[in-house]
Amino acid sequence: MASPHLPFLSFPKTLPSPPPPLKPHAHRTSLAAAPAPPPAPPDGAGPAAPTRGDRFLGRQLATEAAARVLAPDDADRRRRRKEKRRALARKPSCFPCYGCGAPLQTAEEAAPGYVDPETHELKKRHHQLRTVLCGRCKLLSHGHMVTAVGGHGGYPGGKQFVSAEQLREKLSYLRHEKALIVKLVDIVDFNGSFLARVRDFAGANPIILVITKVDLLPRDTDLNCIGDWVVESVVKKKLNVLSVHLTSSKSLVGITGVISEIQQEKKGRDVYVLGSANVGKSAFISAMLRTMAYKDPVAAAAQKYKPIQSAVPGTTLGPIQIEAFLGGGKLYDTPGVHLHHRQAAVIHADDLPSLAPQSRLKGQCFPANDTDVELSGNSLFWAGLVRIDVVKALPRSRLTFYGPKKLKINMVPTTEADQFYETEVGVTLTPPTGKDRAEGWPGLQGVRELKMKYEERDRPACDIAISGLGWISVEPSGVPSNSPDDNVEEEYDRGELHLVVHVPKPVEVFVRPPLPVGKAASQWYRYQELTEEEEELRPKWHY
Repeated sequence: MASPHLPFLSFPKTLPSPPPPLKPHAHRTSLAAAPAPPPAPPDGAGPAAPTRGDRFLGRQLATEAAARVLAPDDADRRRRRKEKRRALARKPSCFPCYGCGAPLQTAEEAAPGYVDPETHELKKRHHQLRTVLCGRCKLLSHGHMVTAVGGHGGYPGGKQFVSAEQLREKLSYLRHEKALIVKLVDIVDFNGSFLARVRDFAGANPIILVITKVDLLPRDTDLNCIGDWVVESVVKKKLNVLSVHLTSSKSLVGITGVISEIQQEKKGRDVYVLGSANVGKSAFISAMLRTMAYKDPVAAAAQKYKPIQSAVPGTTLGPIQIEAFLGGGKLYDTPGVHLHHRQAAVIHADDLPSLAPQSRLKGQCFPANDTDVELSGNSLFWAGLVRIDVVKALPRSRLTFYGPKKLKINMVPTTEADQFYETEVGVTLTPPTGKDRAEGWPGLQGVRELKMKYEERDRPACDIAISGLGWISVEPSGVPSNSPDDNVEEEYDRGELHLVVHVPKPVEVFVRPPLPVGKAASQWYRYQELTEEEEELRPKWHY
């Protein structure tokens, strides 16, 4: 008998989970009682859970809302990153001339950075391009006046291969670098060379302020007074600096103190020397290397290839890298910042040396002590660059001029001043030098009227600083009286000074507290009375 047909049965690979155990005495529950509803499933599970499409749409909406809120910050961040990339792209990558920083080239013989093609190829083959000096630097080292900077703030006359704006752009990458900034200011042209907007170049980097050419100040000047005056001026300009140093690259005064401060503050960073054109950056670096060479073999070796020094503003045309520190970090000489409001920007290139003082300043007083001439009603010409009309002054008022000795001062009655200037500019009133340059001279078109009252009789009332030239000290009772019957107190009580200053456009005129120079300054200068907190916040000065 055949076996009955059995159907095929499939068994699951895993056993089903056992049913949940019954609660004890559940069978005793009343059948009439309704069962409790199950708890609502949490969001994201169960029947109420959003679908994948809902979740995707939610993420998109959240992203768009966040983008609308953060869009200004993101756009600003992207803009800053873009500016930083552009600025860093301007950082020189090729080998420059070690004398002026201009990129080496073999195409244009008259342009900065030119090197004979054979010499360039030979030095390149032996990896010695860092030791090459361009043709322009060789001429400058032999005393030739070879300008190269034109444009707004550049110099008329001569060849112009690069504009002042292009030199400023070469420094724009500094604000994105982590560096120590050494800012130089010429004491003879303090206001004109100060670079009040130095943060545009330096960014948030720390700054050491170095005052140059203090050896040019008049004899018997108390540097304690000068240091306090400079610090007070820096505080008023709200420039946050680490310290202030009074220096002379010629006599090496104060150079050691600057080197110590740099070694203490650089902390492995590169050091950049900044300043306006012809403020003495290359001379300062040479003085630094000469002083450091006694103890630092790296600085001693760097002296062989140091930047060129010249009386021509705009000698340095690009950042010059110098291996100067044994412990790491490099020293950079940078192009001078060319300012359009200085006298050097308006006179011919051949007249530029006349604006640079070569020896100690000696004040030229008008009127002199041995004359009875009064200032009121007269005009004083400082070369062909400045005219001062004295509308009203005390009988014993005096103006003392501090600036280059080559520039002569002439005094004529104000009624004859216009005719005197027209006939004598380029002849007696130089610069401009020569009638040819005088014909193209724009004249003294900038006019500023000054009215001031005297606060104290025994000290100068103020200084009138001419950007790029020097300054004029205004003394209410500078001329000694020859008559014992003069009532000085009565004259002083009603005293007022009224001047009209004429300069070429766009040269600036500054009115500032008097700079304490000379032997008598230590008697009338008053130090600021400060609290302990103010004293702690003020930068310290050294020399």
